[in-house]
Amino acid sequence: MSEVATPQPQDVAKPLSQSAAFLVLTIDETEEAMRTARSVVASTDDLVKNVRIRAADNFFSCNVGIGHRVWDRLTGKPAPKELRPFSEIKGAKHTAVATPGDLLFHIRADNMGLIVEFEKILLEAFGAAATAVDDVAGFRYFDARDLLEFVDGTANASGPDAEHDTIVGSEDPAYAGGSYVVTQKYLHNLGDWRSQSTETQEAIIGRTKFDNLELPDAGADEQKAHKTLCTIEDEDGEHDILRDNMPFANPGKGEYGTYFIGYSRYLWVIERMLERMFIGAPPPLHDRILDFSTAVTGSTFFVPARQFIADLDG
Repeated sequence: MSEVATPQPQDVAKPLSQSAAFLVLTIDETEEAMRTARSVVASTDDLVKNVRIRAADNFFSCNVGIGHRVWDRLTGKPAPKELRPFSEIKGAKHTAVATPGDLLFHIRADNMGLIVEFEKILLEAFGAAATAVDDVAGFRYFDARDLLEFVDGTANASGPDAEHDTIVGSEDPAYAGGSYVVTQKYLHNLGDWRSQSTETQEAIIGRTKFDNLELPDAGADEQKAHKTLCTIEDEDGEHDILRDNMPFANPGKGEYGTYFIGYSRYLWVIERMLERMFIGAPPPLHDRILDFSTAVTGSTFFVPARQFIADLDG
């Protein structure tokens, strides 16, 4: 199928930043709240410019995603083909929970001060129309490692491949330039993880710890590593996603985790990846990383093209 001319996407395929925030909001049910939310979302680019102009040479961007529950009322248009609520995935031992989320603001910068300033302005604009149900500040940890001390996002494509993997095209022309995004907040049991040998940790992840080399795959009916379970293939080949995961921590509370955020051209790719992790391939051989990392949130959004957002308040 030939590609359509793609409207300008939001900043989906930008490189990993030094800092990030993942702000998830729910919108009040009233029409007044929906009008306010529509106006604020439509003005996202203007709010970004107001902060960026003060950022000197620092990188700053924000992607906004819209959830299924409010899509019709907020946009007045039919939902993208694959947009649906995050569906709980219950395996024999672990569950990918579903949690509320109407709007996602994925904010990235080289300076956390810029992120705080943007969130302050944004939430003042929403007022009582929206409630923050999750707000996680992420940071880059050494050479893009997670707090399990493995390099994260190794399989990400870059350049044109990244856009091909993440940006909707001719398969849904009304929403070309958009992207599906799934978010999950994982909390790590670092004590249990660190009690494992390096060899065990490497077998669970599927890569060596220090030099990030890929280890051989397990057999068809054997326990598979995280990297293998997260590889989605069909008759059309391998389907990649773009991960912009970030570690987060509150050491005083003993809280350490990874915020998973995956952008994809096709929502089913991420859904299948999570099914393989939580249910197993084959069942019940779930992803052993889940024995040390617990998913405490789960939401799905669509990140429309830039002009679609700007036109919401037209």
